[in-house]
Amino acid sequence: MDKAVSWEGDWEENWEVTSEDEGEGEGNTGEFVLQLLNSWERRRYMAVVQLICYVVHALYLIGVVYYPQYVDRPPTHNSGERESVRQELMNELTVNEKCRDIIRMGPHAFAKLCDLLRGTGRLHDNRNALVEEQVAIFLYALAHNVKNRVSQFFFRRSGETISRHFHDVLRAVITLEGQFLQQPTGLEVPPQICNNSRFYPYFKDCVDAIDGTHIRVKVSAIDASRYRGRKNFPTQNVMAACSFDMKFTYILPGWEGTASDSRILKNALTRADKLHIPRGNFSVRYHLKEYSTRAPENAQEIFNHRHASLRNVIERAFGVLKKRFPIIASGTEAHYSVDTTTEIVLACGILHNYLMGVDPDERLIVEVDRELMNNEICTEEEYRMNNNSDDSRQGAIIRDAIAARMWADYASNRP
Repeated sequence: MDKAVSWEGDWEENWEVTSEDEGEGEGNTGEFVLQLLNSWERRRYMAVVQLICYVVHALYLIGVVYYPQYVDRPPTHNSGERESVRQELMNELTVNEKCRDIIRMGPHAFAKLCDLLRGTGRLHDNRNALVEEQVAIFLYALAHNVKNRVSQFFFRRSGETISRHFHDVLRAVITLEGQFLQQPTGLEVPPQICNNSRFYPYFKDCVDAIDGTHIRVKVSAIDASRYRGRKNFPTQNVMAACSFDMKFTYILPGWEGTASDSRILKNALTRADKLHIPRGNFSVRYHLKEYSTRAPENAQEIFNHRHASLRNVIERAFGVLKKRFPIIASGTEAHYSVDTTTEIVLACGILHNYLMGVDPDERLIVEVDRELMNNEICTEEEYRMNNNSDDSRQGAIIRDAIAARMWADYASNRP
């Protein structure tokens, strides 16, 4: 009120002065009124701007407090259409064999996997998504190496929902490690060896094969040098062992791409969840094609050829694994952190073993075998300990003894 009175007083004073000043005339009065109007417009403009700021700030606070509660609410705009699309998709995944193109397994294997994951207690149906949809979101990402926004469109879900379901299923799959990644006891000779005269009895103590592969990862510029090994991009060096039915028995992901295979093997033999090396399992450098077109000429060659043929199962297992789950085979930069990629590699190995038991997909295996036949197969780096170690010397003795016996049997049966 004081300001209003003061302003009114100023107005009257100015009016009196203006009225008394007859020399100025009506021109000064018009100029004063114009200035007064301009001042009023500026004040009104500033008031409007301040009001807008208050409203925007209030809306921001409301969003921070209440938005998370509504991230997964059923969509109100076109919700019927989106739900219809999801329902149609899930129906196809549960009854149509073409679902292999989407999730890399048939309907029966998919349904059984969902039951297994429910049994872990990690996944539950909720009002927005059944376990089947959650698992489908995860498998779709593995099978197509797509970004979050692609899955958003495909499943008609928000980015937060896609990410949450992916990581929930990832953790649930890893809990199946003890069930599907089992190391051999060595008590029985694998049928792939005992039923083949080229391998038995020479490799009767060999129960699996070991090799490594590189998986591309996304790291910071600071860490890139530690992960950039023989590739032109950062990778992690993954060591794995598999039985002769192409099932992985051990997977050790997470090592930097610059780490040598011998260093990783040494770690695998001493860590808490260590690798149990079967007796007689040792590797040599070779090119498989070198011996596939001509007869062996000495004990070393026949040993290398047969050992290579037997050990080729690990190359086949890696080939099927990467073809089934391109998320770990892509040459493009990974969409996830190194730690998440490490978990993804382990999860893919678990799912591979599961599918080799219930839905091996012979067409995929034949495709991998054809590719291996058309390429020279060479071990990248031998898994062996220090040449001066007792283990290395003992391995050389065993290898030479097997090679001599193998050559003697081969020479005696030649025409």
